[in-house]
Amino acid sequence: MFSEDDRQRVHDRVLEWARSDPRVVAGAVVGSLAHQPGDRWSDLDLTFAVADGVQVHDVLDDWSARLAVDFDAVRLFDLTSSGITYRVFLLRGCLQFDLSFSPAAQFGAIGPNFKLLFGSASEKPLVPPPSAEGLFGYAVHHAVRAYVCIQRARYWQAEYWISSIRDNAMSLACVRLGLPAYYGRGFDALPDDVRQRGEAALVRSLDGPELSRALTCAVDALLQEAEQAGELRAQVEARLRDFIRQSP
Repeated sequence: MFSEDDRQRVHDRVLEWARSDPRVVAGAVVGSLAHQPGDRWSDLDLTFAVADGVQVHDVLDDWSARLAVDFDAVRLFDLTSSGITYRVFLLRGCLQFDLSFSPAAQFGAIGPNFKLLFGSASEKPLVPPPSAEGLFGYAVHHAVRAYVCIQRARYWQAEYWISSIRDNAMSLACVRLGLPAYYGRGFDALPDDVRQRGEAALVRSLDGPELSRALTCAVDALLQEAEQAGELRAQVEARLRDFIRQSP
């Protein structure tokens, strides 16, 4: 398991690369370490801007090779969002390192956890929370699919959809309360009653009656948060409840 000293060594080494690479004109730490020390389990997130005319992937590939040599880094996946190209690595001791680059003109904070280390950053709109109507609409879809899977005795697939409904319901609660609403980051900070509704929707065994019980609880939890979805709730609530309570 990696130590905090291991994480700091990676941080310091990568910043050395950035300051000695003429292609890199700015850098920042993002994520949980941006404005606080983090904890024993925090991963490392660093983001950089490249100069005009420089191809992001050229720098990213060069640094990926150095990470593999110096820290036995394994590339997990790439993701592009808001003009930023992310590459996620697993280093020795299972330290996760998220390395990202963007063109200088697009370099800036897209969330509150951004601390500029050198260079300059442009003003960018922050990424908004997920749409309440979208979260609700997807969850209604998931509820219908879960019910159908139970009737077909496709119990593993039913469990997948039920868990998705529960997650969307709790994400809706995060949106309502101003908590982080992506990737379950705000779930542990939700009030007891919201978390209790989520707990009731956990699937405890893969059989039809239990899946039906969990589905009903998940839909109840969803509808507790559905006021944010506006007219969509009024349009679908009655037909959704009638559908999932039908006899096989």
